[in-house]
Amino acid sequence: DDAEAVRWYRLAAEQGNASAQYNLGFMYANGEGVPQDDAEAVRWYRLAAEQGDASAQVNLGLMYDDGRGVPQDDAEAVRWYRLAAKQGNASAQNNLGLMYANGEGVPQDYVSAHMWLNLAAATGIENARKAREIVAASMTREQIAEAQARAREWANR
Repeated sequence: DDAEAVRWYRLAAEQGNASAQYNLGFMYANGEGVPQDDAEAVRWYRLAAEQGDASAQVNLGLMYDDGRGVPQDDAEAVRWYRLAAKQGNASAQNNLGLMYANGEGVPQDYVSAHMWLNLAAATGIENARKAREIVAASMTREQIAEAQARAREWANR
């Protein structure tokens, strides 16, 4: 019962529970148990994201990336992806890698793109592996070696 789930999520979210805030944002984003409302989804994702919830940070990044519920803003999307990526969230690492590869919200940087895509690919994200190969085709061997070293260093921190 999605409406009942929303009721319980709202009770916990209003008490500051980040998981409930994320879940409530998800329900609004997808119109489950409530009318679909991107602005309301952003509101709840932001509350959870500001508490460090990596899934909320990724979804908030997606909202900025797509301009859903907020003005489209690549730099803001990058900011939220980076926070989640640094927590090891593979989806955020993939998205951040793509932003670097395309120069969206950040200067184009194939070494950083390869590093983040490499980390995401290591978790089994097939799209990250494919994107990493595309990026590598535009890089020198030295740049690839640097990106791989950065990825190893990051993974072993």
